[in-house]
Amino acid sequence: MAFGLPVAYVYNPLDYARKMHAQYLERYGRGRKEVVLLGMNPGPWGMAQTGVPFGEVSAVRDWLRLDAPVGRPRHEHPRRPVLGLACSRREVSGQRLWGWARDTFGTPPRFFRRFFVANYCPLCFLEAGGRNRTPDKLPADERESLFAACDEALRQLVECLQPRWVIGIGRFAETRAHAALHEVDVAIGRIPHPSPASPTANRNWAAQATAQLTALGIRLSGSARREE
Repeated sequence: MAFGLPVAYVYNPLDYARKMHAQYLERYGRGRKEVVLLGMNPGPWGMAQTGVPFGEVSAVRDWLRLDAPVGRPRHEHPRRPVLGLACSRREVSGQRLWGWARDTFGTPPRFFRRFFVANYCPLCFLEAGGRNRTPDKLPADERESLFAACDEALRQLVECLQPRWVIGIGRFAETRAHAALHEVDVAIGRIPHPSPASPTANRNWAAQATAQLTALGIRLSGSARREE
């Protein structure tokens, strides 16, 4: 695929961070899941660095306990270098999501027994000045081919994991889940995106996510204690 301006750099962490991504899948993606939490695409300080969805460095290293070499994109923005677990920048969205998982379930095995986290699109788009451009902001002709591939990948993921629920993390992911999975027997819902760019997310995002999942009928309370 080709992407025109204002996109100047495209990072594919499934390529240069393939070993870390494979470690994430092999350790936490086995078996059927009850819920798939679906994000939009990698952020420059999250999955673009680690190959893990919402992959804030400290969460990947210290809670998920993943450690694999990460390479570099062939065409790299000088102000957005890929440093893997050596990256000192923090991704707030990843801190909030994985922090919620840790506080709610206690350990990764308890969380991944029922849940899995994935991104709809695996690519990170950067403008010449370094600004992150999300897939929904791409021109219509570029979105068409990209979304077709991402829809198919999501269908394959759901076929593999057989979840009861696909929960969009934000409205975009929920919309794409409806578009891709309209012929699939799976329930679809939404929780707020944890990005600090959202005023709503800055008002106790974890409590909002818990409340919305609970309202959908997805049990959370006491998860860590009962699954010990």
